[in-house]
Amino acid sequence: MKATTKYICQACGYESLKWLGKCPSCGEWNTLIEEVERPKGRFDAVPVDTSVAARPKRLSEIDYDADERIRTGDRELDRVLGGGIVKGSLVLVGGDPGIGKSTLLLQICHSVATDQPVLYVSGEESASQIKLRADRLKIDSDRLLLLAETNLDNILHHAGEIKPCVMIIDSIQTIFKPDVASAPGSVSQVREATHFLMRLAKENKIAVFIVGHVTKEGNIAGPRVLEHMVDCVLYFEGERQQSYRILRTVKNRFGSTNEIGVFEMKDSGLVPVDNPSAMLLSGRPTNASGSTVVCTLEGTRPVMAEVQALSSPSGFGNPRRMATGMDYNRAVLLVAILEKKLHYSMQNQDVYINVVGGLRMVETATDLAVILAIASNYKNFIIPPDTIILGEVGLTGEVRGVSFVDRRIAEAKKLGFSRCIIPYDNLKAAKEVKGIELVGVRSVKEAIAAIVGE
Repeated sequence: MKATTKYICQACGYESLKWLGKCPSCGEWNTLIEEVERPKGRFDAVPVDTSVAARPKRLSEIDYDADERIRTGDRELDRVLGGGIVKGSLVLVGGDPGIGKSTLLLQICHSVATDQPVLYVSGEESASQIKLRADRLKIDSDRLLLLAETNLDNILHHAGEIKPCVMIIDSIQTIFKPDVASAPGSVSQVREATHFLMRLAKENKIAVFIVGHVTKEGNIAGPRVLEHMVDCVLYFEGERQQSYRILRTVKNRFGSTNEIGVFEMKDSGLVPVDNPSAMLLSGRPTNASGSTVVCTLEGTRPVMAEVQALSSPSGFGNPRRMATGMDYNRAVLLVAILEKKLHYSMQNQDVYINVVGGLRMVETATDLAVILAIASNYKNFIIPPDTIILGEVGLTGEVRGVSFVDRRIAEAKKLGFSRCIIPYDNLKAAKEVKGIELVGVRSVKEAIAAIVGE
């Protein structure tokens, strides 16, 4: 049959028979790339070998090794992965350029290669460049094998001969399958390469780590099919100008999601941070308005964070709102609650909110801390440095309960905090934690009164 061409959007995977400037599905411009479609019916006549095909089994007949995880020796990484690397798993690692993805994976190779072979495949760097980074990180092992290759057939051949326990693909956008008529990094190439790597991982119990490029919005480049195919998705977050990095799990078939690992980038590589709460609160001002402390849950881990707010008169007709480390729309909503329910004149005030340390807060349990930080700076009152604030704020100004309040308060007590302002509904559950003063509030007005003593 004659091969036909089609145009596939590199952002969402939309297919079209003709070229379009703007993708009708995702709205992106100039993302439709021409690809050759494999003729249908080409493999329809291939017989199925029933002697080797998988057969249905009863659930009671299936055996598995309860300890199939490979320990990396890195506490933070093992936590994020759910206890270690699962044999036969396919893990996708994404992050901004220069954030430390290759450094982290090279350190994983060094930890695992002490007693088992590891294969590091690079399609972006030569073997000498990887060796240069390994020397800088003081990594040296005879079981760590380097391969500078982009042809997937050659990679699968070497992996079949070596039988490594862990294989790194850096990156998936550079790998190509020769019989797929499209450029490396296209939707077809990425999908086909990931499919073959998944088969390699499952059939040979090889843990495969895939590095994926990210877009300017911070998402994995290409369609979401790549994230659906893998077992675990890790995002490496942080600013290159800062020394701290956060490794976040957004999908994990073998553990909990939304777990984070905190690392510090040093000359010797990425070093795990034992106490992220103490790190995020280091250098906190003790006698300044607009600063509050909140405890947010990242997976199963309670993490203390400092929230800062700045309110200043606006010189324009439309006041500016800026939020770093939290959802912008949520920040605008909290400012509106202050204006409507507490009669603060915010329509002529620029409001800036910042979560210190590069942490991003996604849960609503931090609402009360954010709104009190804004009120503190606007009214110029100081929130005591030994006080933490918890609570979700509704549109009528009420303070609603939060989950796992006892775990959050215990983390605050461990770091030396002596007072906690919490929702009134959480008082009963929080009383199990001794040695810290608990103040229950029903509204934002009561919370401010508890701070200023009105």
